[in-house]
Amino acid sequence: MKLRIFYDSQCPLCAAEMAKLSRCDKAGVIELADLADVNFAERYPHIDAQYANQILQGETDKGEILQGLDVTYLAWSLVGKKHYVAPLHWPMVRPVADFLYLKFAKHRHKVSYLLTGKKRCDSGRCGIS
Repeated sequence: MKLRIFYDSQCPLCAAEMAKLSRCDKAGVIELADLADVNFAERYPHIDAQYANQILQGETDKGEILQGLDVTYLAWSLVGKKHYVAPLHWPMVRPVADFLYLKFAKHRHKVSYLLTGKKRCDSGRCGIS
């Protein structure tokens, strides 16, 4: 594991991105930790699940905590798809991308509904396939 991502499995768009990321992770370098897991607090006492539900968080294999688009950038880079997210680190794009990400994160269930017709997964968990 090079990166552990703490994600909202109840968000259809979030779950879909994690599923796509998992399919691209041929080397098994990404570990996914579901914020809705009943044992989350016990397994990850150093992560505030409520805060992680407001902004994506990740943890590197060296224990560094990353947030927001830094997690996304590293994750896609680790699975060989850096070109998907390279603009996120461009100086003129990054501040705008960070701002838009925070807006998306805050309203992700509404955005999911607009794009998928679901605010939350029917079963309470989307699962990763």
